[in-house]
Amino acid sequence: QVQLVESGGGLVQAGGSLRLSCAATGRTLSSYAVGWFLQAPGKAREFVAAISFIGGRTTYADSVKGRFTTSMDNGKKTLYLQMNNLKSEDTAVYYCAAGGAYSGYGPESYDHWGQGTQVTVSS
Repeated sequence: QVQLVESGGGLVQAGGSLRLSCAATGRTLSSYAVGWFLQAPGKAREFVAAISFIGGRTTYADSVKGRFTTSMDNGKKTLYLQMNNLKSEDTAVYYCAAGGAYSGYGPESYDHWGQGTQVTVSS
């Protein structure tokens, strides 16, 4: 069983950058597909980015393409989300998640979640 803990959120001005980290304990992330989701107040959890289990392919939501990059350390213990050129609409709680080989864009396909980290972008 893997446990996930996010860090790196905070308050940043529009146009700024943040890097979120997601540390895995219990198991490494090599056995999972991994993803990032965001949830704004009063809204459903939304897909941001993912790394597939098979082939390590990265995918991104259209709203973050070209601005956000997800990656994993060589030891497969930490997942990162580099967020550049942040916009006010990026304000949300960000979650990392780990799931089975066929986890995709839907949050329901992921089994393990971190507690979330708040990102607030001021305009």
